[in-house]
Amino acid sequence: MEEYVIEMNNIRKEFPGIVANDNITLQLKKGEIHALLGENGAGKSTLMNVLFGLYQPEEGEIKVKGQPVKITDPNVANRLGIGMVHQHFMLVHNFTVTENIILGSEPTKSGKINISDAAKKVDELSKQYGLSVDPYAKIEDISVGMQQRVEILKTLYRGAEILIFDEPTAVLTPQEIKELIQIMDRLVKEGKSIILITHKLKEIMEVCDRCTVIRKGKGIGTVNISETNPDHLAELMVGREVHFKVDKKEAVPKDVELEIKDLVVMDARNIPSVNGLNLSVKAGEILGIAGVDGNGQTELIEGITGLRKVKSGSIKINGKEVVNLSSRKITETGVGHIPQDRHKHGLVLDYTIGENMVLQTYYQKPFSKSGILNFNTIYEKAKQLIKEYDVRTPSEYTPARALSGGNQQKAIIAREVDRSPSLLIAAQPTRGLDVGAIEFIHSKLIEERDKGKAVLLVSFELDEIMNLSDRIAVIYEGKIVAVVDPKETNEQELGLLMAGGKRESEGVS
Repeated sequence: MEEYVIEMNNIRKEFPGIVANDNITLQLKKGEIHALLGENGAGKSTLMNVLFGLYQPEEGEIKVKGQPVKITDPNVANRLGIGMVHQHFMLVHNFTVTENIILGSEPTKSGKINISDAAKKVDELSKQYGLSVDPYAKIEDISVGMQQRVEILKTLYRGAEILIFDEPTAVLTPQEIKELIQIMDRLVKEGKSIILITHKLKEIMEVCDRCTVIRKGKGIGTVNISETNPDHLAELMVGREVHFKVDKKEAVPKDVELEIKDLVVMDARNIPSVNGLNLSVKAGEILGIAGVDGNGQTELIEGITGLRKVKSGSIKINGKEVVNLSSRKITETGVGHIPQDRHKHGLVLDYTIGENMVLQTYYQKPFSKSGILNFNTIYEKAKQLIKEYDVRTPSEYTPARALSGGNQQKAIIAREVDRSPSLLIAAQPTRGLDVGAIEFIHSKLIEERDKGKAVLLVSFELDEIMNLSDRIAVIYEGKIVAVVDPKETNEQELGLLMAGGKRESEGVS
């Protein structure tokens, strides 16, 4: 019999009103990258939180290297050689890389914390696994991709042999994803074993050896990657055939809905992040913005939606100047906003999912009358949206923070799209969503376009930009450097433009 380094047999985990893991089995071989695939809220993170000791299962057993174990908390998991790289990083921002890595297991020399020895060890580990991290850099000064490497180093420093990666590519740029894949390969070559929680099929096909699929909390089975394909995996995950190509007819653009001229917006350090940007979006079209993260996308959207002050320039929505109006006034001109940071700008996590569904409209009829909220109407509306957008929640009274990230995202999209605004700004609308949900959201965005609405789409997923957009504007260093037709370009050319290069044939419009 083949030796497994981890066996999770018939794991059952319940929460009030919901069975998150219904007798799931997962077996990890030494030296493999094993994907754990499932829709949003299928129970992937829950299962791994059981393995990492954050939750205790109601039933089932866990074996490490053939020995049954009880993992009562993460310290026990660490002692057993299990480390977890969380989706939302657990780092102290004003600490250095080394300080973060040794936190909780500080090495001491005659009662004092010995930073220089720790930094040396961090440096050695970093070189051994090709992580190239500066041990003395502060977390707040390094990129998201680097922060993730610090999380990986944290687990290696504690001697992890088995690494759990929870949606590791959700926040990375395409270049960082490439680098992460190389790092994972290196880890496995050095004898580590990896469980990769993801719903990105392309990545599974590229890096994984085997894949265990779970659907609605139940184990569907384990397949060898060499014997499967993305279509088959998608079908196992969602339970039906999934269409990757977006079906859409030609756009019929009408009047300009959003017109931006010479826009300048400063970033947090008071440096112009949007620097003399010009852009127009017409009713009845989807305009996609392609760019490497950090080229002014966030500040542009916050400038348009009133979340950040504009230094100079003009933003007209439907002919009306909206620069530096309040967010509510801008919303009332007919703007919908799916924000890229769902926790910061999308939801009030301690409110119920029902209350979150009316955050933009609660002060208007029929949800309120002379300042008094009508909760019956609010929750009726929420029930309808939960059903229409397949938001998986025990009820409309559940607090938003209890939902999985993907279901929180669906709730925001339901609220914003349902109002059918004349301008819909969608920033990373499918970040963290599985293929079934992505397909649904894409069809909703196209439906809005076909109703004659203007859609501004910002996404780091190039295939999403290529698939949905009628025109693509490339942003680089706070300016739009080119506007291209998706039918006349490809990912290579877009990649070149996104890095500040010139189009090869300037004749193409």
